[in-house]
Amino acid sequence: MSDIEFPDTLLDLERAAWEELQAGRLTVATATAVQDAITAHAEATGVSRYTVEMALKKAVRHAATEA
Repeated sequence: MSDIEFPDTLLDLERAAWEELQAGRLTVATATAVQDAITAHAEATGVSRYTVEMALKKAVRHAATEA
């Protein structure tokens, strides 16, 4: 899963969503933007949407623990 290359825009969206989620203020607009971007990236790369989403979450939420 970690072999997927993500555009900065997708990483930024997921970071924003993760920050909002941790602060207890995740909005529908943010969540929708992330899901739409995940779907678009999955379609563009031919990778399953589930795989893209899990790899993206791992890249953003666990980046510090993998260093």
